[in-house]
Amino acid sequence: MREMGEAAASWLVGRLGEMEEALAALVEVNSWTENAEGGREVGALLREQFTMPGLVGEVVPSTRYADHLVFRSEGRAGLQPVALVGHLDTVFPPGRFEGYRKDGALRRGPGVLDMKGGLVVIAWALKALAASGGLDKLPPLRLVVVSDEEVGSPEGTGVIREAIAGAGACLVFESGRAADAIITRRKGTGMATAVAHGKAAHAGNAHQEGANALWALARFVDRVQQLTDYPRGITVNVGKVTGGQGKNTVPDHAVAEVDLRFCTRADGEDLVLRFQRAAEESAASVPGTRIEVKGGVAREPLERTEASAALMAAYGACAHASGLGHGEAPLVGGGSDASTSSSMGIPSIDGLGPRGKGFHTVDEFIEVDTLIPKAQALVRYLASRAG
Repeated sequence: MREMGEAAASWLVGRLGEMEEALAALVEVNSWTENAEGGREVGALLREQFTMPGLVGEVVPSTRYADHLVFRSEGRAGLQPVALVGHLDTVFPPGRFEGYRKDGALRRGPGVLDMKGGLVVIAWALKALAASGGLDKLPPLRLVVVSDEEVGSPEGTGVIREAIAGAGACLVFESGRAADAIITRRKGTGMATAVAHGKAAHAGNAHQEGANALWALARFVDRVQQLTDYPRGITVNVGKVTGGQGKNTVPDHAVAEVDLRFCTRADGEDLVLRFQRAAEESAASVPGTRIEVKGGVAREPLERTEASAALMAAYGACAHASGLGHGEAPLVGGGSDASTSSSMGIPSIDGLGPRGKGFHTVDEFIEVDTLIPKAQALVRYLASRAG
């Protein structure tokens, strides 16, 4: 199937203009996660872009966000499916960061890197393969585009799990890194809310009758912050604390919101248990108080395995043949849907979208000339899977 891959790579030559036109159309529409209407408009554009022989689309309705999209090809019998995963939502609400802009060799705009650019890479790679032999000659494809990745994929996780079950590899087209480094490791993420309860009292006349919820929560904060272990890649960040009525009232209620990051599933599970112990110990140290902890692991980590390392090497060879870098990225602190596929036992790699910087900032950009070679890397890889 090498000939098919090379034919598809040649088909892509000279198509930067149409790829950029498609990308601009996506970026011009605000698809902040909470903007369901804008997300549905982007979804409609994507359904048009992914209309091609051999690929069948399905809309998975959402109860809160824009609808999720699943595309499938039948592929060649006897080959294990390959999963391609992305998301259509972005992080800025309407009016904050808008529009598509050309800036020399760069293209700027919300989602141009994270990750509408990656979706265009997938679409044009599949168009190239459909025009150069047909998707039926490849492994069955399972393409999922969720609409809630930026808030942790509360619905999208289930959509992904159902759609890609049984896949032999998963490629995620999140923001491309410097030198096209391929991501094999991401930290797991978690969140916790600690709610402290006490007893209100007048701070002057009946101080001894009160039970200070803020004091108990402060002791909890101190305990959990000390769980941070940089050598092991564990971080705990208490990012927001609220509580109390005023300085002359013993507070009977206080809340802390906490972010968790970890490198292994075992460390994530251990953190949750240690949070519960910290809550019990902190409340016990301030008589009359109690602390409830809600939440836990949100996304399991993307852990490097022998199988994912082999996948990286195979994909990296195709990236190299397309004029791209093919090294391995360092550990990434942020989560992605690659963690979902990895937790299913599917070898997974990430960061395969166009090269750029500034995701989640108003300085977000891509190097536009990487769109074609990124798509060429994908066509060469998918063709190699059919060999």
